[in-house]
Amino acid sequence: MATKEELNLMAHLIRRAGFGAHPDAVEAYAAKGYGATVEELLNPESQPPFEDDLIYRYVPYFRSGTGMQGYQAYWMYRMISTKRPLEEKMTLFWHHVFATSYTKLNRNPQANKQIQMFRNHALGNFRTMLIELSKDPAMIFWLDNNENRNGRPNENYGRELLELFSMGVGMDGQSNYSEDDVKECARAFTGWTLAPGLPRYPYGDYFWDFEYRPDLHDDGEKTFLGRKGRFNGEDVVDIIVEQPSTARFLSRHLYNFFVADEPGVPSWQNTPPADPATIQALEEEYFRSHYDIRSMLRVLFNSEGFKKSRFAKVKSPAEMVAGVMRLVDDYTTPKPDLHNIAYSCSYMGQDLYNPPTVEGWHTGREWIDSGALVERINFAADQVGDPDKPGVRRLVDKLAEMGPTMTPEQLVDNCLHLMGDIHPTAARREDLLESVRRGGEVKVGRTKAQREAFAQRVAGLLRLIVAVPEYQFA
Repeated sequence: MATKEELNLMAHLIRRAGFGAHPDAVEAYAAKGYGATVEELLNPESQPPFEDDLIYRYVPYFRSGTGMQGYQAYWMYRMISTKRPLEEKMTLFWHHVFATSYTKLNRNPQANKQIQMFRNHALGNFRTMLIELSKDPAMIFWLDNNENRNGRPNENYGRELLELFSMGVGMDGQSNYSEDDVKECARAFTGWTLAPGLPRYPYGDYFWDFEYRPDLHDDGEKTFLGRKGRFNGEDVVDIIVEQPSTARFLSRHLYNFFVADEPGVPSWQNTPPADPATIQALEEEYFRSHYDIRSMLRVLFNSEGFKKSRFAKVKSPAEMVAGVMRLVDDYTTPKPDLHNIAYSCSYMGQDLYNPPTVEGWHTGREWIDSGALVERINFAADQVGDPDKPGVRRLVDKLAEMGPTMTPEQLVDNCLHLMGDIHPTAARREDLLESVRRGGEVKVGRTKAQREAFAQRVAGLLRLIVAVPEYQFA
C-alpha cells in the first residue's frame, strides 16, 4: 500500500501532467509506481482512444460545429473524460504557445482542425510541429501568410515564428535574432499559402487546405541567422531548431506550464530562469533526443525540481474546471448541459479557441483577479458541495471508513489530504476547524439519516476548502 508521501507525489504528478483525479484514481496510479505512471502518461497510445463516435451520437452538434461554443464544450468534455490526460494537457499547452483565435478565422471547423493537429503531434518532434504549424491553414490566415509573396513579403508569420513560437527575442541579455533575420524568414515562407476554397454557401463551412505556390515564392539567396542559401520555409525551420536559444525557449515554456509560474515571455531576454539546473537538463535533452518533446517531458517529470514544485502554479481556468469535474466524477460520460461547464472556463478568463492575442494568455497570478476568483470559488463550491455527485459520495465513503467518530482536526486534515494534500495557513486551518466545531461531535452514523447528515457536513467542509487561496494552486 502506498505511503502518504507517495500518494501526495502522485497527486502532484496527475495534477500537472493531467487535470487531477479522484483519490481513488490517485491510489490506483500510486500502486503502479511513479516511474511506471510517468511512462504511461508519456505513451498515451497505450490507453484507449477518445470515443468520438459515442459523444457525437449524444451531441451531434459537436461534429457539425454549428457554433464555437459546441467545440469549446467538446474539448472540455475531452479534458474531463480522457484516459490520455497528458495528450490533452499538451494540446492545451500548444494552443497557448501557438495562440490562434477563431474570432479572426470565422471558420469554426478550421479552428478545431488546428487543435486536432496539436493533439496529433502533442508529444512528437518539435521540428515536425513547427513544419505542421507553418502549413496549418488556420495559422496561415491568422498571421496573414496567405498574403506573403515574392516582391511583397508579409512579415507577420516570420516575426511571430521567431519571437513567440520558437526562439524568443533574446536570452542571457543578448538578442536571438535581428530585424534582417525577420525579413529573410518572411521571404523564405513566401508562397506558403491557402489553396482556393469553395464558397461557404449553400453547404456551410469548408476546410481550408495548405498549398505551396512556387510562382509566389522568393527563390533568391537569403541570409538567416548567419547562414546563406536559397532557403525555403523548411530550411529556415531546420536552422531554427539547431539554435541554443530554441532549446532554452522551449524548455522555459515547458517549465512555466508544468513546474512553476515564471515571468512572461517578453521578459525572458533579461530574466534568467528561476531553476537553471532543470532548464539546463531540458536543454541538453532537447539536443540529445533531436528535439523530441516526449523525451524532454520524461526528464522534466523525473527531475527533483518538478517533484518539489507542489503548489507553485496557479491553475489555469481549464485546469480548474476539468480538475474539479474529474474530482467529483461528473460529465465523464455524455449528459445534457455540458456547454455550461465549458462556459465556466470562459467566465474565469480562458475562452478556449480564443486567446486574447498572439502571445496567448497571461498566466500565473493574473488568472486570479478579483472577478475571476469569485467565479473559480463559486464553480468549485457548487460542484464539491453536492453530495449526490459520484466523486463526492466516494469521498464521503472514504471518510466514513476511517471510523464511526472523529475529531474536528481529523476530519479537516483528512479532507485536506483527500483534496490533494492542501496546506492552508495556520489561521485558515483554524477557520476550517471552527466551522466543524460549531456542528458538534463528528459522527458518521449508521442509519440512512445519520449518514446523509454526515455527507452534508463533509460537503459543507469541502465547499470551504475550495475557497481557501491554496486551492487555487496546482
